[in-house]
Amino acid sequence: MKEAVLYLSIIRDLYYNSIVAYKASTWQTVNLVLDTIRPAMQKEKKRVAAELQLHSDQDFQYTSQANFKLTQSYDITSSMSSKGNPYDYVLAEKFFSILETECIYWHKPKTFQEANDLIDRYIHFYNHARI
Repeated sequence: MKEAVLYLSIIRDLYYNSIVAYKASTWQTVNLVLDTIRPAMQKEKKRVAAELQLHSDQDFQYTSQANFKLTQSYDITSSMSSKGNPYDYVLAEKFFSILETECIYWHKPKTFQEANDLIDRYIHFYNHARI
């Protein structure tokens, strides 16, 4: 965007191939990740029947003490990709690529609010209508 870089944190359900929770911000912080996990757990806790695993890269947001405590409080097992290996994180990267190709590059949002609204609409489409 012209205003700033936009960071998007997502939680993707690999069984249903849907985005369970997401949060966008102009800052890459630990709270961006925590604010994605909390609503996902509130929304999904009724459906959870198996072990939960949260796979991420090894950036500071995911290796933080706050992230460790939160995931532990929800009985989530953390799984992290090998350092410098994007192939371990391919499923999230694939979604980001689809989002950029099918949505962001077409509309080119100029402000954070435009981008956020666009992402909201696209994720709804991704979860409910996209084949």
